[in-house]
Amino acid sequence: MTESIHKTTITDLARELQLTPSTVSRALNNHPAISAHTKQLVQALALKRHYQPNRIASSLRLGHTRILGVLIPSAEINFFGSVIHGIENVARQNDYSVLIFQSNEDEHFEQQGVQTFLRSRVSCVLASLAKETTHLRHFTELKRRGVPLVLFDRVSDELDVPSVVVNDYQGALLATLHLVQQGCRRIAHIAGQQHVPIFHTRLQGYYDALQQLGLPQDDTLVVYGQVTIESGYQCMRQLLELPEPPDAVFAVEDFTALGAMEALKDAGISIPGDIAIIGFANEAFGKYITPSLSTVDQQTIRMGEEAARLYFDYAAKGSFYETPAQKVVLDPVLIYRNSSLRLDSG
Repeated sequence: MTESIHKTTITDLARELQLTPSTVSRALNNHPAISAHTKQLVQALALKRHYQPNRIASSLRLGHTRILGVLIPSAEINFFGSVIHGIENVARQNDYSVLIFQSNEDEHFEQQGVQTFLRSRVSCVLASLAKETTHLRHFTELKRRGVPLVLFDRVSDELDVPSVVVNDYQGALLATLHLVQQGCRRIAHIAGQQHVPIFHTRLQGYYDALQQLGLPQDDTLVVYGQVTIESGYQCMRQLLELPEPPDAVFAVEDFTALGAMEALKDAGISIPGDIAIIGFANEAFGKYITPSLSTVDQQTIRMGEEAARLYFDYAAKGSFYETPAQKVVLDPVLIYRNSSLRLDSG
């Protein structure tokens, strides 16, 4: 039978020293009203009994937790893990901790995450909206209660809160231009759900690139998916059934691109010889698959760092929502790999 491990509490220390719990608590916090002798006794016993303070409980008593609540759509996507890494960098510098909740791209779970953060009294919520989110009531509730909210990547201007995004429009424009520079002329786009602003913006960047380059806009070359590997596969199959298939594909993100590449391989089609591919997000797998995946890097670690800094900058100014909401826009960076490189760029 496993022996239960008793965690030493302030009450345990007080009982052994024949002091009140409040005296022990003040001694541990170096309160000036407690004598040096008593502080020494309490701290020595705390060390001997391996006492660990309950940081959350003490923070709740003070009314602030020094915890950032981070709400992400999926923990399976390296993009969001990298953003969290950036958030943690800045949180640690400010002696804050990070509490993570995953919405699984579901609005209901997203609402649960917000409620969890409210119950935990986090100092701030940093969130990226789920693909299925169509109502924002849970986020407006945060604002109503005065809980700071910072959005990153998938944001909503309707909420009027500080946010950090990459220039999705510019990224799509550059990705499409790159395919043209590789000699492609029938460039397809596998798009995402259009109620999600970043996916709509990437589609617009693709359309505008075609217009700027004098290429015709063919709506049969735009197919709409669910931003998954499976959806990317099916969308690519749909494009291959066209009387004149594309010679290149700009995918809305890397998992969609991966599905498209699998469909091309199953059909015996050369990448990039017959059809070139470029994705968006710079997921970790991209450089390890064959051929390696060209993509648009979103500066994820910096995105997380900027999101956390926005909270600390606004908090230092006083009332969070009295300061006009700032949107930080990061420049996209194209990553050229084998899936799109048809011509010698050197």
